[in-house]
Amino acid sequence: MSIVAYFASLSILKLIKNMPGGVAQGLIWGLMALGVYITFRLLDVADLTVDGSFTTGGAVTVMLILAGCPAWLALLVAVIAGVLAGLCTGLLHTKLGIPVILAGILTQFSLYSVNLHIMGMAANKAVSVDKFSLILSSRNIPASILTGALIAAVLVAVFYWYFGTEQGSALRATGSNSAMSSALGINVGSMKVLGLAISNGIVALSGGLMSQYQGFADINMGRGAIVIGLAAVIIGEVLGRALLGKHLNFCGTLSFTVIGGVLYYLVVVTVLWLKLNSNDLKLFTAVIVALFLAVPYLREQSKSSFSRLKKKGAAPHA
Repeated sequence: MSIVAYFASLSILKLIKNMPGGVAQGLIWGLMALGVYITFRLLDVADLTVDGSFTTGGAVTVMLILAGCPAWLALLVAVIAGVLAGLCTGLLHTKLGIPVILAGILTQFSLYSVNLHIMGMAANKAVSVDKFSLILSSRNIPASILTGALIAAVLVAVFYWYFGTEQGSALRATGSNSAMSSALGINVGSMKVLGLAISNGIVALSGGLMSQYQGFADINMGRGAIVIGLAAVIIGEVLGRALLGKHLNFCGTLSFTVIGGVLYYLVVVTVLWLKLNSNDLKLFTAVIVALFLAVPYLREQSKSSFSRLKKKGAAPHA
């Protein structure tokens, strides 16, 4: 097929039609990215627990809804389950001296079996919007977008308030400089455990919302979640700095993290619209993350290069 024929076979209307669904799912992934932001940026640790806790949130939510619990209560229990997963990682790291990245891998690895037990040893469990009252569903995308945006706005507001409190500031200080924080009397270990617990609680919330949106929980639904979360965080940061520059505050950073999740999933929708192999999505995600991670470094390198050239040019005149 020639290039002209290939692009002629693509339907712009189909792309536009799929965009709202991409926004709805992007908001859910944006919520997950908020959890990743807490560990990746505020605590300055790489937590791989999220691949497992995302699935845990979905599994707990679906099983409780099938058991007759209201969707909001199922989500609340899912958040608690995510908090417990984060606590496991934090305690493995702080009490047993296991490096945080390995502690996350161990918790994620064990959560695979835990999630199977939660779902009755089944690889997936379905929940229908026709039989149960769900918070959001792919059957009603406009309502899902509104609900997702509202939950995101509430979480951003709560985080903005919490991380301005004494405890929240101590958590941020721990990630910024743990040695100095310890010297100031902050219990660094407790702050790390707390941060990991909050992070995975939000990730589990996202997993619970995703399972309701897509109508099922799957044992592999969290695979690669950490990469998607990192992509959303990096995209949001680069976009925020490009648009607001020095005026980008903490609230704006949190908001752009959610927007990064939306932009990431719109890219996914575009890739699928281009009829590219869906099995290559993880490759595209890795490339996107690598590019956005490289942007700040390359920008600094270009600035330093120009400054060096400027100094060299000014030297002969002096």
